[in-house]
Amino acid sequence: MLPQRHDEEVSIEKLAEKTRKERKIKKRHDTYKNRISGYWYWMPPKGLNERVDIVVPPDHVGEFTGAMDVVGLDYEVFIDDIQHLIDNQNSSEEKEGWTSYHTLEQINEWMSSLGRQYPEKVESFEAGRTYENRTIWGFKLSFGARPRPGIFIEGGIHACEWISPATVTYLANELLTSEDAAVRHLAESYDWYFVPIFNPDGYAYTHEHDRLWRKTRSPQANSKCTGVDANRNWDYKWNVSGASPEPCSGIYAGTRAFSEIETLTLSEYLYSVKDKLFAYLAFHSYSQLLMYPYSYTTGNLENFEESVRKFFISYHRVSCLFINLSFYDLTQRAMSRRAVEALAQRYGTQFEFGNAAETIYLASGCTIDWVKGVLGLPIVFIYELRDQGNYGFLLPADQIIPSGQEVMDSLVAMFDEAARLGYPKHPPL
Repeated sequence: MLPQRHDEEVSIEKLAEKTRKERKIKKRHDTYKNRISGYWYWMPPKGLNERVDIVVPPDHVGEFTGAMDVVGLDYEVFIDDIQHLIDNQNSSEEKEGWTSYHTLEQINEWMSSLGRQYPEKVESFEAGRTYENRTIWGFKLSFGARPRPGIFIEGGIHACEWISPATVTYLANELLTSEDAAVRHLAESYDWYFVPIFNPDGYAYTHEHDRLWRKTRSPQANSKCTGVDANRNWDYKWNVSGASPEPCSGIYAGTRAFSEIETLTLSEYLYSVKDKLFAYLAFHSYSQLLMYPYSYTTGNLENFEESVRKFFISYHRVSCLFINLSFYDLTQRAMSRRAVEALAQRYGTQFEFGNAAETIYLASGCTIDWVKGVLGLPIVFIYELRDQGNYGFLLPADQIIPSGQEVMDSLVAMFDEAARLGYPKHPPL
């Protein structure tokens, strides 16, 4: 099979018109990443007068820009040749390190090497299996004999988001090797579970055939299209909002919850270690956001009363402002604020934060919702990493290290705030 090319495809940002009806915005979101029409949303509309990132094929550019001019919508070309960026990303021959992106085989070999290099600190585990019979590999970092509260870090659920596994592996390396006092304290206070590439089949496919592939690689009955969005396939509020029943959609939820062996087997692993965990972090791209559950709704979290109590005890104050924010988990909001402030210090990178459904869009059947709703972990976050659309999913490799550095800064602050708020509440079992 020849690699899928994206020659002269254009990435365009535009704004949704203020007077456009919300039902039309929703209709656009429902067709998000469905390439049948020729257009492809990299970032779907969140609401009225919000940014939208669209990939336009070369033979549609004139038609598209002309239509935008006629209706008076602002737009800007961010990437005038997507294939050129792809070719630049694929040109590096570096086999290790964080100045280039690596293949699935290279990352798996790096993970394997950690166990050989740090046998007393690193333990490999099989987190799941894939449709193409690959292993979803993970590893645990622990510093000392006694069990510590666990933090689970997931990357690469969407295959095209290369900055996710690159950042996740950078974080693991820093926790192992950094001599910075704050990082050492963070590393040695917890046990760390890493799954850098949740979707190995899809990730391999992005290196071998189509750089912009997103989903798993399972064939779909009665459809020419392949794969399921693994971040819409979890068995918690499956397919109730922000997902599609259409197999050709990029947010296709599958025929049922846990239809994908990847989500089913990883859920089984997570359930087996749930009593050892108190936090779960998922890494995606792009948009520069830090969010917490739920994705399927903007409604209240179950632990709101506990969150209010902890927040007020910590800050010794009661404010009507916090009462009015009753749909937020206030402890995660406090941690979010600390995290994004710390993240901005090094390079000035600005992240927004908030409830996932409100901050980006509704999406059901997501990993973070299942972890929160089924496992009941108190601390659950999703990072949407760099950038805000200049490169989108094709972030240059020279931004891997800066991304990793600023995220590490944010984690130091986040878990310092978590400790101040009394988390974790119980030692691991």
